[in-house]
Amino acid sequence: MNDQPVYRPPSADAILAETKAIGFTMTSEPKTGSLLRMLAAAKPAGELLELGTGTGYATAWLLDGMDAASRLTSVESEARFQGIAQKHLGQDSRVRLVHSDAAEYLTAAEPARFDLIFADTWAGKFTHLDEAVALLKPGGLYVIDDMLPQTSWPDEHVNKVTRLLEELSERTDLLSTRLNWATGIVLAVQTKSDA
Repeated sequence: MNDQPVYRPPSADAILAETKAIGFTMTSEPKTGSLLRMLAAAKPAGELLELGTGTGYATAWLLDGMDAASRLTSVESEARFQGIAQKHLGQDSRVRLVHSDAAEYLTAAEPARFDLIFADTWAGKFTHLDEAVALLKPGGLYVIDDMLPQTSWPDEHVNKVTRLLEELSERTDLLSTRLNWATGIVLAVQTKSDA
């Protein structure tokens, strides 16, 4: 079976073209997008959070899976990158693009309000993990990518990923599984009813 997605959201190609034009290389890949789209569809009337909008490529996939009653908050600290997302996705009333540092957003956000969090930046993944997990509703999904070794990684990054994977497997408030898919995905679900 060929596991490459056969579908792409309508705005994905235009976003990717502008992303390449500015030299931004940190977009999620289509396999990750395909999984995000499906997970977003599994949360009808859901409240979703994306940490690290980038240029909006993964954002487009999330929006494509969401129903009309769902809402997505996407946080990005680089206005230049988020401007591309705004251009292609800002007209969608289901998305709120927040120009902010993800760590600051996590620290100030109301707990237990999200059905799905895609943490695609350092804060919420390598830092501020407790704050991110606290934002999940019971049964909420936590998704991260880039867990398989990449040629672009600095040497010390391997240790950060190893520590994160160990921490996720030891947490009692999450059940998680690792997928050898795309750049390496971890899916976790919030299991504490008092989160």
